[in-house]
Amino acid sequence: MTQHLLQGRSESEVTWFHRRDTLKAAAAWVAMGGLPAAMAQQRSNVVELVGDVLLNGRRLVPQQTIQTGDEIFTGPASRLIFVLGNASFNVRQNTRLTVERGFTLNTVSLLRLLSGAVVSAFGRSSGRAIVTPTLTAGIRGTGVYTEVFADQGNRSYFCNCYGTVDIEASGTRALSVSSYHQAFWGEVEPKAGRFLTPGPALNHTDEELEFLARLIGQRTAWQIAGRPGVKDGRGYMEQRPPEAHPAMPR
Repeated sequence: MTQHLLQGRSESEVTWFHRRDTLKAAAAWVAMGGLPAAMAQQRSNVVELVGDVLLNGRRLVPQQTIQTGDEIFTGPASRLIFVLGNASFNVRQNTRLTVERGFTLNTVSLLRLLSGAVVSAFGRSSGRAIVTPTLTAGIRGTGVYTEVFADQGNRSYFCNCYGTVDIEASGTRALSVSSYHQAFWGEVEPKAGRFLTPGPALNHTDEELEFLARLIGQRTAWQIAGRPGVKDGRGYMEQRPPEAHPAMPR
């Protein structure tokens, strides 16, 4: 498994994909045809549910379907994996988020993360975004990890694990084109006059993104390349200097 840094998260939260039940659930989802088959057969789009999860204030059961417009809250030691349109999500414990409607009921236009953390894989599309208390990320088709640190005044962390993202925090903007984990902080207070600063590769793994990409019939950039890159948060396959990060002042 790839190396990873942890901050405020346990090892078990980033190695969830090792669980036998999780692997069986994912294999069954893919074998049964994924989301198109689930919709045609009126089955749930929940791939795995662990612990206590609330859907619009009521306890979620595996047979239910998550739709755009829904609010999700995961309790302690809980986790939710689901697929909606051409996007897949792993919602970590103690997380509150909403998924807002796009062009159709099964298209996500906006994921609003209020607290906690979520790992996501998105197929190619336009007009989609992730919003946290301190940053906005325009998603074009990518795999990302997003976390809100309540103990740091809702400072937000965002990693463009692969793909292209337009990212903005209180007027500070950057275009992120990443092959391998390009990470940002959305600051509560400016640092050196900037609300968007470089971050490390934190609290998520390659294998999580590979797992979620597989659920929507995709592969990550490093799977396509046949090798991992340099996991320093700068976003490249090869070693680059700190100023290569798009959040660095020019």
